Amino acid sequence: MIDTYIKNNKDNFIEDLFDILKIPSVSSDSKSKVYIIETANMLKQKMMDIGLKAVEIMETDGNPVVYGEYILDEKLPTILIYGHYDVQPAQPFNLWDTPPFEPVIKKTDLHPDGAIFGRGTCDNKGQFHMHIKSFEAMLKTGNLKCNVKFIIEGEEEIGSQNLPVFINKYKDKLKNDVVIVSDTNIISNEVPCITTSLRGMAYIEMTLSFSNRDLHSGLYGGIVANPISALSKIVGSLHDENNSITIKDFYKDVVDRSDRLEAEDERVMQDYFENKRKDIGVDSYYNEKDYSISDSFGIRPCLDLNGIYGGHTADGAKTVIPSSATAKISMRLVPNQSKDNIYKITKEHLKSLVPSHLKASFKDHGGGDPYSVSKNNKGYIAAEMAMKESFGRKPLAFNSGASIPIMGVLEKELNSKCILMGFGLDSDCIHAANEHFGLFNYFKGIETICLFHKYFYNLMN
Repeated sequence: MIDTYIKNNKDNFIEDLFDILKIPSVSSDSKSKVYIIETANMLKQKMMDIGLKAVEIMETDGNPVVYGEYILDEKLPTILIYGHYDVQPAQPFNLWDTPPFEPVIKKTDLHPDGAIFGRGTCDNKGQFHMHIKSFEAMLKTGNLKCNVKFIIEGEEEIGSQNLPVFINKYKDKLKNDVVIVSDTNIISNEVPCITTSLRGMAYIEMTLSFSNRDLHSGLYGGIVANPISALSKIVGSLHDENNSITIKDFYKDVVDRSDRLEAEDERVMQDYFENKRKDIGVDSYYNEKDYSISDSFGIRPCLDLNGIYGGHTADGAKTVIPSSATAKISMRLVPNQSKDNIYKITKEHLKSLVPSHLKASFKDHGGGDPYSVSKNNKGYIAAEMAMKESFGRKPLAFNSGASIPIMGVLEKELNSKCILMGFGLDSDCIHAANEHFGLFNYFKGIETICLFHKYFYNLMN
């Protein structure tokens, strides 16, 4: 009955999603506040229209959270769905084949059935919308077995700055047995996966200063310090010849492990990383020596220089010695590492490398701790059973190199595990021009989510 309902309402589902995609709810742009509010109001109405109860827009010190619930019976298992309605900026617009906030369906080689193109299609409007429509399908066909709660926030793309306080304040209201998040990918449309770990992140900005202004390189060259030169030496020393991080005690809490897969799945992962390599146009990977690409990607920490600037960066020549230079450095962390501790030891290490004639200042740009879930968790088992039925193949347990900082907060405050069951693809161009989400993925997601509810109910009873 559920399959028939979904099939008969495909056009309505897509039209409903298009309404949400058309609103440019860019959280990083203060001028888009009106669109943030418009999106929240639209979500509230759409959630009420399909039968969710106690739907409300809940204020925070930033963008509002849209909450809705349907409680069948307090004794039944409760599933909390997390998502975000804010999106990344769409600039530069000239790189888009079609306007980013005018969603269209186009067929591609990878998506012969069509894909929806537009900002937010995969990240995350299309993916949380799957949960809204799966709830509708279960409710309308009498197949809803679990209590459902939705929390859709509007600040994920700017670090979920106000959500931790919100979750702490309303932890009783958000009480649940499992949290489901669809903000991740599958390996391919033939090979599903469940993300079992996310790396944490610590982000630090370092500025070296010398003079009170930029100096003429002819009048001062050779007799004054150059902050860019000094900064380059410092950041260049953060890795050794094996591409290992040189910060003292950086690896102290890292568990040295390697997740071994069955032979067939190992081949799948090898193909996955080979396709990623080809997609970005490089001849080879450059990873930590003595570790596999898969290990370096998912279960080993890393440090990356995200930007370095100072002096003249525009076109043409300008002969100056800069008064200051800045580097932005991010570190992806693995289970047992602490964001706060890594920030502390990194800052101490960088300070120790600064020449005495230069001044150093630092900014902490936040981040989050790593996250992981056991394959023995009932939520994971239900997700595995659901994906196996819908895709016809047991999903891989996938260690992702990415970060979703709020996952740790949800687990800590609500005392429940987050199951990361996404349906996007690496090729969906999230955060880039021509973002899209396959129709196959969208509807396969709705189907799988309905199955998850069924299996989770069975496991909990």
